[in-house]
Amino acid sequence: MRRLNRKKTLNLMKELDAFPKVPESYVETSASGGTVSLIAFTTIAFLTIMEFMVYQDTWMKYEYEVDKDFTSKLRINIDITVAMRCQYVGADVLDLAETMVASADGLIYEPVPFELTPQQKELQRMLQIIQSRLQEEHSLQDVIFKSAFKSASTALPPREDNSLQSPDACRIHGHLYVNKVAGNFHITVGKAIPHPRGHAHLAALVSHESYNFSHRIDHLSFGELIPGIINPLDGTEKIASDHNQMFQYFITVVPTKLHTYKISAETHQFSVTERERVINHAAGSHGVSGIFMKYDISSLMVTVTEEHMPFWQFLVRLCGIIGGIFSTTGILHGFGRFVAEIIFCRFRLGSYRSTSDPLPDGHTSNHLPLITDNSTH
Repeated sequence: MRRLNRKKTLNLMKELDAFPKVPESYVETSASGGTVSLIAFTTIAFLTIMEFMVYQDTWMKYEYEVDKDFTSKLRINIDITVAMRCQYVGADVLDLAETMVASADGLIYEPVPFELTPQQKELQRMLQIIQSRLQEEHSLQDVIFKSAFKSASTALPPREDNSLQSPDACRIHGHLYVNKVAGNFHITVGKAIPHPRGHAHLAALVSHESYNFSHRIDHLSFGELIPGIINPLDGTEKIASDHNQMFQYFITVVPTKLHTYKISAETHQFSVTERERVINHAAGSHGVSGIFMKYDISSLMVTVTEEHMPFWQFLVRLCGIIGGIFSTTGILHGFGRFVAEIIFCRFRLGSYRSTSDPLPDGHTSNHLPLITDNSTH
């Protein structure tokens, strides 16, 4: 009974077979068919390898929503070197709510030489090249997101020489926590002191000839500090051409949630516009000498997610490649044979007409002469 059921099952499966069966006596092999088959198999192999490489790769998906978090604090990570002695400069933040954040809470003033060592210059030059490429090719930002925590830190390496040169600059580095509202982080002459109507800086005791706001921004970021992420102002260096010079950076900060296969973090991206001018009250250019970074918080939040092609989609695309190439090459091969047969038929017909015999009355004979046994001798 079991064998009988198996035979019935096999017969049923044979009846349900929808694929055409061509007898071997109907199949004709040819050199052109073999060439087309070789080309088809080579193309399939090449496209399959390329499709597998696409399947292994990932891409970044960007989604936008309204940022509803207004109560948390915003962290500002700072590493700026100013070409003035530390006792002459002061840094602080003043937001729209007239709330001053004292620099002593999280910033460190470190006397250093303004001139970089060869190793530090090499890293700064590399950062400047990356920044120029990022401005031209924005898709490179996706590569930086995916390589976060894997690449080397963007911070300057420590000085490898024990230079006896006296420190002529001040490195201001550390972090601050501010309210999530627009504000102004600035570095100017004199230490900041609180004031009932805002704040002020003790600049009267500093000689005007000592003003030099040439500076280098080794790092500036907002939010969680993520090694390997390159920010728009990293590696920036500005040299002042006058003692009374103001450098302004207008920054728009966008809250960002980053989810990749390596990390999951909440950070902030930002765009920046730069401006610099010489303070000259006689010429109508008013202001205060220093470095001013005015930032504004965007109301939109970006969620950046690293995505991968599903395996079922890879199989569907692979089947489409194989089936499409087989169908296309079959159609092209059939059409090529059809055109070749038409051309060869006309060629043979022309050769046949040129070998016909003329008749006495001017007509031509389209019949070939008969071959008899006597003609072979």
